[in-house]
Amino acid sequence: MGELTQIVPFEMVDAVLAECGAVQQRLRKLPARVVVYLMLAAALFEECGYPAVWSKLTGALGCLPIPKITATALWHARCRLGVRPLRALFDLLRGPASAIRTANAHWAGLLVVAIDGTCLDVPDAPTTRARLGKGSNQYTAASGYPQILLVALVACGTRAVIDAVFGPGTRGESTHAKRLARSLHAGMIVLLDRGLSGNPLLETAADTGAAFLARLSAARKPPVLGRFPDGSFLSRLGRVEVRIIECEITITTTAGRHTGVYRLATTLLDHRRHPAFELVKLYHERWEIESTYFAIKKTMLGRRVLRARTLPGVAQEIYALLTVYQVIRIAIADATETIPGTDPDRASFSVALQAARDQVVQAAGVLAGTVIDLVGAIGQAVLDQLMPARRLRVSPRAVKRPLSRYAYKSLRVDRRTYKATISIDILGEPISP
Repeated sequence: MGELTQIVPFEMVDAVLAECGAVQQRLRKLPARVVVYLMLAAALFEECGYPAVWSKLTGALGCLPIPKITATALWHARCRLGVRPLRALFDLLRGPASAIRTANAHWAGLLVVAIDGTCLDVPDAPTTRARLGKGSNQYTAASGYPQILLVALVACGTRAVIDAVFGPGTRGESTHAKRLARSLHAGMIVLLDRGLSGNPLLETAADTGAAFLARLSAARKPPVLGRFPDGSFLSRLGRVEVRIIECEITITTTAGRHTGVYRLATTLLDHRRHPAFELVKLYHERWEIESTYFAIKKTMLGRRVLRARTLPGVAQEIYALLTVYQVIRIAIADATETIPGTDPDRASFSVALQAARDQVVQAAGVLAGTVIDLVGAIGQAVLDQLMPARRLRVSPRAVKRPLSRYAYKSLRVDRRTYKATISIDILGEPISP
């Protein structure tokens, strides 16, 4: 794994294999440890088949007697390894990847996290189709690829994955999200969108001791039990006592003005310590989890379908993908921590990914020296190409209209850059930003 081996050392992999009882019983061309690193390397090179990944993994080891491996041998090796070692490895590495001093990782002393879900395409094989089903549209009862639903708990400051679960989409995001309660605890504030603001999930989150900030749907009308000076009011959702903040957000761009009403619910009841206006601004951090999914699905996967055609293979591949994503985030966090006050948002995931791929192909930095360098080649590439501090970027939503398939040939996209200003009013008592 090149320099990333220093974050996932041989000793860690060997301990995981021993704990899972996955150590090979006899000496093989592909020992279990090698297969683990093969799976991780495959997550770095999603555009390649496993034989091509093996070539990249061993390309710089020409001085060593590398055995010739067939595609069939690689398949059997992955089957022997199973899912448990990859899941255990991810469990060891998952976490916020932040320290107390990490810029914008905490708010009012609370670690800011978010929960949301996304779908990954899997091959249209009989086993995956039977378990996951397929989508439908107006033309056919089954279309597209089968999909598996991934629901993650992400640290908004570093975009690192604290926990993740996945399964059939028929169970719904809320059902899968409840399983993430095992990783929620006091000292966190979890941000939730409207699709995850049902009473059962909010009660589960509150029972863990974590605070939550959730957007409610317009259809919900929580009772007013008391009013606070900042315009928010006391209410109850199920058996959880909450504070409701109703705010009107107006976005002004060169394309016009758009106004929407947000209704947020939080278990932070002290309006002095946690002002309504600050909570409204904090909710925008929920979009960091979308950046996480973009990095995984677009930057790493390239919007490709997963390779595995069996459900155990799909699980194995997803855990490898999450593990490698997390390892790169750890490398980014280590690098940005060396410059006090640097927001991890300024670090380019694409730059880190390309640097990690180069290190694998060159077999560089596999063994750490006597002095551990938290930056290394990957971190230095990130620091050399830090992005500017984030600025407000808003584009008006385009209205989608049905077009003839021939119309797309002449369709031209307007790529203007829109400048925007945002004003927020807490309903009941206006507050200027």
